[in-house]
Amino acid sequence: MGKPLFYEILEKPATSCAIGICSAIWFYIQKSNIGYSHVGLSYEAAMVEGHYWRIITSAFSHISVLHLVFNISALWSLGVVEQLGHIGLGVEYYLHYTLVLVVLSGMLVVGMYHILIQKFKLEYFRRVTAVGYSCVVFGWMTILSVKQPSSKLNLFGFLSLPISFAPFESLIFTSIIVPQASFIGHLSGIIVGYAVGWGLIHGMTNYWAVTMLGWTVFVFVFSLKKSGTYDLNFLEIEPVTDPSLPSVRFFAAGNSRSLQMSTSTDAAADLV
Repeated sequence: MGKPLFYEILEKPATSCAIGICSAIWFYIQKSNIGYSHVGLSYEAAMVEGHYWRIITSAFSHISVLHLVFNISALWSLGVVEQLGHIGLGVEYYLHYTLVLVVLSGMLVVGMYHILIQKFKLEYFRRVTAVGYSCVVFGWMTILSVKQPSSKLNLFGFLSLPISFAPFESLIFTSIIVPQASFIGHLSGIIVGYAVGWGLIHGMTNYWAVTMLGWTVFVFVFSLKKSGTYDLNFLEIEPVTDPSLPSVRFFAAGNSRSLQMSTSTDAAADLV
């Protein structure tokens, strides 16, 4: 007989929080009738419209309950990473590189779309929308296959896969049970996972993790505000004018540009 669920949650706090967040967001999406286009990541939305915030919202959003169940099942099994502090993993490692997987795999998805659209002229990928935590799940499968190749990945409580083959086996399995699953999204997670597992991406400390999180939050809020998708009037910053400070302005004179400095009171600086 296994451990009570309560004790397993205590042993996998970060995994439990991630599962809780994904489940809560799925419930909210279902209740609010939100679709892929509202939270998903597409090349058109990110690169043309500047909706960089979708890199984050797409990672934690699920529309299909089957997709959510698969990710939760795999994520719970992968939570063993939090218990492997003795080999250099553990909760801190898990938190640091989950952030890396969320951000970099999302950026890689957009990069792959860019190559397919611009290089191979596959316009279909311009509006393909990706959602789900699969990038992170496949990333952790890959990292664990490198760090602890003897581990097993348990899915749905009855299916057990050798972790060394799990990323690619799951890639095929997911494509069968969830035909709409994003192959590129899953592949990007595997690529970033290998980069972390092989040490190509390394050196994440609390300092760098907090710095990366801070910049991620800044870009998220700034792009969300700029896109005007949601009303964020409470983030409006009032213009600041200090008559004691000189202002610098350019004005055109014929075909040339001149620089003028003044101390007039009509100059204002918008702080963003």
